[in-house]
Amino acid sequence: MNHWKYFDITHKEHIICNPTSMAKFDQLLSLLRLNKGDKVLEIATGKGELMTQLIERYGVSGVAVDLSPDHSRDARARFAERVPDADLTFLEMDGADYQPDEPESFDLTACLGASWIYNGHQGTLQALKGWTKPNGYVVVGEPYWLQEPAQEYLEMANLKRDLFATHLENVLIGQEMGLVPIYSIVSNHDDWDVYEGLNWYAGENYILNNPDDPDLPELTKRLREQKMEYLQYGRSTLGWAIYVFRKTEMRND
Repeated sequence: MNHWKYFDITHKEHIICNPTSMAKFDQLLSLLRLNKGDKVLEIATGKGELMTQLIERYGVSGVAVDLSPDHSRDARARFAERVPDADLTFLEMDGADYQPDEPESFDLTACLGASWIYNGHQGTLQALKGWTKPNGYVVVGEPYWLQEPAQEYLEMANLKRDLFATHLENVLIGQEMGLVPIYSIVSNHDDWDVYEGLNWYAGENYILNNPDDPDLPELTKRLREQKMEYLQYGRSTLGWAIYVFRKTEMRND
């Protein structure tokens, strides 16, 4: 079954495709105090809600990048409906292949939940840092281990222990490359339950309403295995946070 198809089906009910509540998302946006005309880059924009709200609130210009054909469709529709006159470029491409015209050219760079594009959290921060202006924001969303993962969980979820770090380590990784951590939003069990529950809801509705889809056996198996994976292990083992760093201007005094 196509990876993008599965993700599209299970995320039909999501406004943002990560386990952050809308209240926390709104709080994050209120702290990203940008000016009209500031430039924003978002890698893996998903359905485009972050970029859309930054344009609506602050009048920024933007570059949004996403590889998924389904989310690209949704993002384009959202941009056309809510910010039709924005100075916005949408690129349907692999974020790993994106290169801006100039380094250090964005006031805010973001990548929420797609650090695999740059081989992990550190690589993502390094890439975004290079594209961010001095004193600009670097915003990343990244899982972290709440506790040492059981081997059974790693095998069930097809994960490796070193794929993620702890919450503290996620902060320190940025700090050690000269970024200043200025805020983080941490998801709790309720946030995760809503995120995972919407996956189940959308997936089970699709199964009910599309009995002739040839991918249904694989979809059903995968969805129901992931329910058990989350309930048995993931809920107590895997966390999620959005980290806000500032790229400080180097001083020579």
